[in-house]
Order: sequence, then C-alpha cells, then structure tokens
Amino acid sequence: MSIAQLHSTENRPDAMPADLASLEVWFDRRLNEKLAEREAAKIPSLAVIATKGTMDMAYPPFILASTAAALGWNASIFFTFYGLELLKKELDLKVSPLGNPAMPMKMPFGPRWLQQLNMPVPTLAAALPGFQGLATAMMTQTVKSKGVASIGELRALCLDAGVRMVACQMTVDLFSYKKDEFIAEIEDWIGATSYLAEAKTADVCLFV
Repeated sequence: MSIAQLHSTENRPDAMPADLASLEVWFDRRLNEKLAEREAAKIPSLAVIATKGTMDMAYPPFILASTAAALGWNASIFFTFYGLELLKKELDLKVSPLGNPAMPMKMPFGPRWLQQLNMPVPTLAAALPGFQGLATAMMTQTVKSKGVASIGELRALCLDAGVRMVACQMTVDLFSYKKDEFIAEIEDWIGATSYLAEAKTADVCLFV
C-alpha cells in the first residue's frame, strides 16, 4: 500500500484507528450505528389475547389490531374461551350490561343534549328479561348513527390488512365447536403454549 493510500484509509470515517483509546471509541461508535440501523429496520409487533365474546368487548381487539396493521406493524389476535365467538361465520354478538356498572347507556336518537347523556345501568334493570336485547339494539343504533364500523366490517378490515387470526384449539375442544362454524381465514389452531411463545417476542402484548 502506498503512502497516499494509507493516508486515504486513515482519513475515512469508518477506518479502524491504530491506537487503543481511539480504537475503543471507534468500536463504540460503530456498535451504536449498527444497533440504530437494526432498530430502524425492525418491524414492531402486536399480540392481542381476546377473551370476551360480547359486542362491546369485540371492538378493542379489532380496533387495536387494525390500527397496528395500518401503521405497518405485524399484528395477531389469539381468540380464546368466549373470544372465539368473534371468529364465527355468523356474528350474533350481544351487549351485556349485567356486571358492568361502568358501562354508560347512550340514547341513539333525539336531540344532541339527550344523546350526550350518560345513563347508568342499575344492576336490577340489567337483570330484567329483554334488557340485554334493548341494550344491544341501542348500542347497534348508536354505532351506526356515529358512523363507526360494525364488528363484521372491522374484522374484514383486519383480514385485509394482514392481521393473523389465531384460534385456541383447547377452547374449541372444550366447547365442542366445529371448525366449519368459523371463518376460513383463521391461520392457526393452537394452544396457549404455542401462542405465548409468539407473544413473548412481541413489542406490545395486550389481554382483552
């Protein structure tokens, strides 16, 4: 190597220095650069465990997963126990005010001031026959009047965005479900052990 080539190499920003102190600084800088490059290239991931099968509790997993997918994340939802209802071909989800005292009832029609009122649901009223149907009808109408997507539309949006739908095989066996009751887009039928291995490496893991 000529003198000119040697000086050219030494003046390069990524050239390895000769003395020990400068060498340590160089290694630290290069390591930080490589770590930053790897972090920038990493695709974030979201793992959601959906356990509820009511209409109101169906929104969080689908909204979170579709939002993550829209941001370019890898997203998956593990449906277990009553959450499997959200994967049925025919969705027949109800709102359950019973045992949910924090749930406000919204009037889906009438003047604006009336629609903005929070009407607390007494436990006794929630237990009355037919009240669940009334609450479901009111929630459905409120969602529609506010232009919010239905559960079926949100699920389709998740599928279009590439969200992985994973069903809990143990729950299927426990409740004697048949696989033809569910949508064909389910990617895996696995147990908790298998999904937890995936959730362990996710950047964000949520239990709904």
